[in-house]
Amino acid sequence: MKKRGLAVILLACGLFYWASEALAGWSPAKRLTWNSGYSKYPAIAVDSNNHIHVVWGDETPGNEEIYCQKSTDGGATWSMNKRLTWNSGTSACPTIALESNDTIHVAWCDRSSGSFDIYHARSLDGGTSWSSAHRLTYTSTGTDYPGPAMVIDSNNTIHIVWYLETPNANVYYKRSTDGGENWSPTMRLSWASGSSGYPAVAVDLNNHIYVAWQYYTPGSFEIYYKKSIDGGASWSSANRLTWNSGSSQGPAIAIDSDNHIHILWWDGTPGNNEIYHRRSTDEGLSWSAAKRLTWNSGSSYEPVMTIGPSHTIHVVWWDQSPGNYEIYYRRSPDEGASWENQKRLNWNSGWSGSPAIAADKKFNIITGCPVHVVWHDDTPGNYEIYYRKGI
Repeated sequence: MKKRGLAVILLACGLFYWASEALAGWSPAKRLTWNSGYSKYPAIAVDSNNHIHVVWGDETPGNEEIYCQKSTDGGATWSMNKRLTWNSGTSACPTIALESNDTIHVAWCDRSSGSFDIYHARSLDGGTSWSSAHRLTYTSTGTDYPGPAMVIDSNNTIHIVWYLETPNANVYYKRSTDGGENWSPTMRLSWASGSSGYPAVAVDLNNHIYVAWQYYTPGSFEIYYKKSIDGGASWSSANRLTWNSGSSQGPAIAIDSDNHIHILWWDGTPGNNEIYHRRSTDEGLSWSAAKRLTWNSGSSYEPVMTIGPSHTIHVVWWDQSPGNYEIYYRRSPDEGASWENQKRLNWNSGWSGSPAIAADKKFNIITGCPVHVVWHDDTPGNYEIYYRKGI
């Protein structure tokens, strides 16, 4: 009887959890910043206690610096702004990732040296205090947007990718195996004659690393990827994922708990830009056919995603269909086999863009596994950071 009772309880919890995702609603939009300068390009992560951490670039000090906030109550209230950098040049486009012990790592592009280089800082105490900024690259050229991408594997090795505007832009990689104290030499990942950019990175359950990027071939951009099965020491050859008449750009990549790889991008093939999805169930050896996710009157740009429990894929992007840019959301409950209808997340007079998304790490019997979305919005007259939670 005890075993049967436990099974019933577990089944009930599972059904409640599925229902909580299927019937999910959204909290009202919450403004996180009230600054005199532009606050833009946010990134978001959730730690093992479901505390939410947001970082962004902020022009309030006179030049752009990196700031952060956190919420310890599921997004209901937020800490005061904390400034992470005091640099002579622009610090912009941060990315954020957490170790298994909740050490927070932030990387960004910084122009203090005269060109954009990659910098890094970390917090050992949940964002209360931060290390000094550590410069990772020394280059003669670079770009601030979209900034570096970062992921941390189960061994707490940090992997960072970015691109440089060398004579032909290319994708580069570094790693740290000691929490950011020391870093490997910079490794170049793309070697083609065209322009490569917008890299994204993910790691699977075997600590295999996957990097996707856009590459300009004569006439259009296409999506490519490569992987490393030895922690970033060596890499496979580049593999092309798209062959389209229009440009395929801005890839996002994530891996679910079945080790299936998911890649999104925006594509101009239909005549205006739409969002597409592909997946691989065999570590990138083969891929599903491209699935179109949007049929909108305006262009849909820069999708980002997170994958929650039960293999639910959550996607957000910014979309021109309303006449001004707004944030839209769509999800798949079955690893991308089917997709629910898209939802518009805001109705603002200004321009909303550059969304970022993260999911809770711990399941909550009441709320399930919420997702958290941030973006920047110029409705107040300058760009500010906004937040919504999907439950």
